[in-house]
Amino acid sequence: ARLWRQSGKAGKPPPMGENTDMATTASSPSGAQSVRLTLWILLVVYVFNFIDRQIVNILQEDIKADLGLNDTQLGMMTGLAFAVVYCTMGIPVARIADSTSRKGVMVVSLAIWSGFTALCGLANPIHIGTFTISAFVVLLITRMGVGLGEAGGSPPAHAMISDLYEKEKRGRALALYSAGL
Repeated sequence: ARLWRQSGKAGKPPPMGENTDMATTASSPSGAQSVRLTLWILLVVYVFNFIDRQIVNILQEDIKADLGLNDTQLGMMTGLAFAVVYCTMGIPVARIADSTSRKGVMVVSLAIWSGFTALCGLANPIHIGTFTISAFVVLLITRMGVGLGEAGGSPPAHAMISDLYEKEKRGRALALYSAGL
């Protein structure tokens, strides 16, 4: 509603998810292509989101052997550390996406989760004088970073799709986006 008032338009804003400016853009031929391209880009980002989330699970036995982890550590690293941050941060990140640039939130989130995914591959003990941070702690922290970044993936994407597609076509668009899993 705040953005509607700032745009100088009279009357009440459209209901949530029914942005008339986007619907007008989507009805023109070039606008429809842009909307489809946006959906495909969101789908590709979602595929990378899923791959980055699952890569550690796929490689967990090799990681376990390489770093000498036990089953409890492996479970914490692949499940709890990621899930707690992902679930906890999803709502605040969604709120940020609703009040700022959704595209910007997606870009920053993609950079965060991709960066932390790459850092997972560099997990080794860190020695600072006589103090040592174990490879497990390093990997646990980087997995939490992946969870933080991925928390900002889906909420802005769902909001963008809701803005871009009118109610009658939104279900199909969301289904295509969800095929990224």
